Amino acid sequence: MQKNNFMFRPESKVFIWAFLLMGAFACSSSKSEQAEAGTGTAEAALTSPDKSISVKFSVSDDKKAFYSISRQDTVVLQDSKLGVMMSDADFTQGLVLESVSEVEPVQDSYEILNAKRRNNTYKANKQTYHLRNANGQKVDIIFQVSDDGVAFRYHFPGESTDKKKISKEITTFKMPEGTKAWLQPMSDAKTGWEKTNPSYEEYYQKEIAVGTPSPIKAGWVFPALFRSGGTWLLVTESASYGDYCATRLHAESPGGEYSIDFPQEQEKYPGEVLNPESTLPWFTPWRIIAIGSLKTIAESTLGTDLAKPAVAMDQSFIKPGKASWSWVLLKDDSTVYHVQKRFIDFAADMNWNYCLIDADWDKKIGYEKIKELADYAKTKNVGLLLWYNSAGPWNTAPYTPRDKMLTREVRQKEFARLQQMGIKGVKVDFFGGDGQSVMQYYIDILNDAAAHKLLVNFHGCTLPRGWQRTYPNLMTMESIKGMEFITFEQENANEAPAHTTMLPFTRNAFDPMDFTPVNLTKVPNIDRKTTVGHELALSVVFLSGIQHYAETDWGMKTVPAYVKNFMRQVPAIWDDSRFVDGYPGKLAVIARKAGDRWYVAGINGENTEKKVQLDLSFINKAKGEYITDGNEKSSFRNNTIDLSANKTQEVTLKPNGGFVMVF
Repeated sequence: MQKNNFMFRPESKVFIWAFLLMGAFACSSSKSEQAEAGTGTAEAALTSPDKSISVKFSVSDDKKAFYSISRQDTVVLQDSKLGVMMSDADFTQGLVLESVSEVEPVQDSYEILNAKRRNNTYKANKQTYHLRNANGQKVDIIFQVSDDGVAFRYHFPGESTDKKKISKEITTFKMPEGTKAWLQPMSDAKTGWEKTNPSYEEYYQKEIAVGTPSPIKAGWVFPALFRSGGTWLLVTESASYGDYCATRLHAESPGGEYSIDFPQEQEKYPGEVLNPESTLPWFTPWRIIAIGSLKTIAESTLGTDLAKPAVAMDQSFIKPGKASWSWVLLKDDSTVYHVQKRFIDFAADMNWNYCLIDADWDKKIGYEKIKELADYAKTKNVGLLLWYNSAGPWNTAPYTPRDKMLTREVRQKEFARLQQMGIKGVKVDFFGGDGQSVMQYYIDILNDAAAHKLLVNFHGCTLPRGWQRTYPNLMTMESIKGMEFITFEQENANEAPAHTTMLPFTRNAFDPMDFTPVNLTKVPNIDRKTTVGHELALSVVFLSGIQHYAETDWGMKTVPAYVKNFMRQVPAIWDDSRFVDGYPGKLAVIARKAGDRWYVAGINGENTEKKVQLDLSFINKAKGEYITDGNEKSSFRNNTIDLSANKTQEVTLKPNGGFVMVF
């Protein structure tokens, strides 16, 4: 049996070290007795299964709660605040640690089809700190520490019929001095085209000093990436299901201390709830900090590990895939019958599963003709996806249909009609808010869509936050400045190489992303800066349950046969993923496995040639196909790559270039 150790720090805090054994064990005194309710001042430590990450929880002399995180005995997150303020309870001060639970091993295994790894196992050590405030009201703070990071959340025990309201969460993440950050500003509510912000469509600021204020008062979005010395930290949240608002980081971070912030006042369903409220018992979303090397960040699945398991639904209709899509290059005039029939034929020729018909289809094609297209597509083994406006007074976007999602009665009637027509899924756009009532709106759509066997893609939207595990019919969400912006302005095309090399380490690290990549020919009126090799590689680098490609049938006819064949066979479901090399905003080389094949893809985010040494020792095949940029602009080169003599291969990436390998 491990004995209790008591010691004093210079700050005069009393340490109560938690038992760190993985299994259950006998103990002559409970943690409650160790904490002695009413003593108030305590600190405890909890480590990951491999002992590399350690969290220390403390209640200070002035009765406030803190936590800090170390990796390999180096502090990577300094004393950071914990607590929430309710309308009828203050859990930010006057706190007393009543008891500490035993350390409990947590293990969970699950399958997910639209992520970096199909089968996942999560292992962590869990400990709960039971506190009460000055009025005797109770709150639990639950920590789970895995080998790739830390997760924690608040739990309000008891039962209530009245709704408790949280006005503020004071949770912070205090970065050590000298830490660098990669952060995306949050757009102010009701700004942008037709007042559709926020939609998580700003560019990441790269390698800035912590403490740098956001240029937009709304703050910084999740995920937020940091590097402290040799340790990377990716901060985000998961498991927000309509009983909490989506949060972000505050615009100001004095001394490198980033605090949780709530949405702006306009980010709610009109007349409904903005900030968190719920009856008891109540669990808040998980605050997640992935911690380790950049490889750890790129391979971690914490965002879905902490999400709730899949809700009960018939999953027979859930089929990730690839889709043709006319609008991204051809815009509004392409939403007509004959063009959509051509794009159905395009999808069929490419062995793609779906064709997306975008905005105004109800006016320009109509339900009757859409049914004809759906029937025609079925003969080609292609499923149709249809666009919808989220409607509501929160946006003035004129596109239709815009009145079919707002109420459950109308929504179910529409979904039943689509199911009868043979439609396979919906794309719902223009949400523009992170308030609790808007988060509930997403969940309502997902539930009703599942009941009618419809796949879902959200655009102009919030971050998924692990929803794709809980609602397997959620194929993807935009939540990024994607390809459509490149088609709008040259400035976006200029930024694209650096932008795409940011995303495997941030936005696309945990959640599917509908960037709509891979333009192999040209974008009308735009000088695309990414090479064709870079674009081809995005089909592997980017993760999306349904990958909508930014190419046309006539464009695909101009590329070499081996490129077209690659685009026909690139998988929609990945069994495993590996980080090979990279640096946010500069380089990303990712390997993904499907069946017995490994796909290795690399993209260069800078306008300079790079020679990169790739360690491919995890691949047990000797020879593979290697497609990269040719000598002429917009040309390809195809070679065989041989690993039989050397598992380390040097590749040369052209400026803003890329490659794919298939073993």
